[in-house]
Amino acid sequence: MKNYDKGTVIRTALLLIALINQTMLMFGKSPLDITEDQVNQLADALYTAGSVIFTIGTTLAAWFKNNYVTTKGHKQKAILKQNNLTK
Repeated sequence: MKNYDKGTVIRTALLLIALINQTMLMFGKSPLDITEDQVNQLADALYTAGSVIFTIGTTLAAWFKNNYVTTKGHKQKAILKQNNLTK
């Protein structure tokens, strides 16, 4: 079994949770056992907004991390290529 970076595993797990949560919301299912009678419109809107922010945040973090999108990342990738350490 490969040794995976702890941060990578955590980011991937959070991304999967966010995507599952967002998919459930798109299909009208609430991941939390809350009925419409128990919450008012403001609480529902806040939950949806929080879910979207969480999904966007984890998606950006998972994509940005180790994907060579910064100047530093481009330099790192160039060094890896020079040393034949990329696929």
